Amino acid sequence: MIQLGEKQVLEIVKKVEFGVYLAPDKDHTDDRVLLPVKQVPEGSGIGDTLEVFVYRDSRDRLIATTNAPKLVMGQVALLRVAQVSKIGAFLDWGLEKDLLLPFKQQTKRVKEGEEVLVSMYVDKSARLCATMNVYHELRNDSPYKKDDRVTGRVYQISEEFGAFVAVDDLYSALIPKKELYGTVEIGEKVQARVVNVLEDGRLTLGIREKAYIQMGKDADVLLKIIDEYDGVLPFNDKVSPEIIKRETGMSKNEFKRAVGKLLKEGKIEITDKVIRRI
Repeated sequence: MIQLGEKQVLEIVKKVEFGVYLAPDKDHTDDRVLLPVKQVPEGSGIGDTLEVFVYRDSRDRLIATTNAPKLVMGQVALLRVAQVSKIGAFLDWGLEKDLLLPFKQQTKRVKEGEEVLVSMYVDKSARLCATMNVYHELRNDSPYKKDDRVTGRVYQISEEFGAFVAVDDLYSALIPKKELYGTVEIGEKVQARVVNVLEDGRLTLGIREKAYIQMGKDADVLLKIIDEYDGVLPFNDKVSPEIIKRETGMSKNEFKRAVGKLLKEGKIEITDKVIRRI
C-alpha cells in the first residue's frame, strides 16, 4: 500500500508521456501514484524500482517525488516559516508545495523567517500538515545520563507540568515546574542539566545548577538587582513568593538562600521593610 508522507520503494508499472506510474508491485497496480516526467531518472523502465516520497500537490492530487523532503512521517524537523496566511503558516520543507502549519497546531504564533520544530500528520481531508505538538514523535533513547549537560529547544509550556523540551531537537525531556528559573519561552534554546532519566528513557532536566553552586549565582544576581534599585531593594524575604518571583525570577527559598549568603559575607543588611547594600 502506498504510504502518504513517507519514503518508500515503488515499482514502475506504466509509462505515459507526462511521467510514470508507480505501485507497490506489478500485482497491485490499482494502488498507484504518478511520478512526473521531470522526476523520472534517465533510462528508467517498467519493472524498475525507485525510492520516492509521496505527498499531495497544489491541486491535492497524490504525487510522488524523488526529491528528499526535510520531514517525513514519524520524525521531527526544524523548518523555516516561508509565509503566514489566514489559515496558518506555510513551512519550507524542500518540496515545491510548502507544508501547512495550521493555527490550531501552533503552540505559539509563528512569524515569517522563524524556525520551528514540527512533526507531521494527516488531517481530516487526507492532506499532510505540520504540528508543533511533537511530544509523541520525540525519541526516548538518548545517550545522556544523570548530570550530563544538554542543549534543548522548548516546544510547549504547561502551567501544570513545566516546560517540554526537545533535547538536540530529537529526544523527549521535561523541565518540571519546580526546576524552572526565570522566563522560558516556546522556541527558546536552553542549556540544562539532566536531573533524572526516567524508566521509559525520557529525560528530566534542570536549568539551575546544584544548590550550592546556584546559591552563589543567585547572590550575584540579587546584588545586581539591588544596584538597579539604587542600593535599596524595596522588600525583604518576608514578602510573598509571587513578588519575589516577579522581581527576581527566584523561588522564595532560592531568594532566602541568596540573602543569607550575602548577609554572611557582609554585603547587605536587612530592615523590617527593605534590603540595603552595604
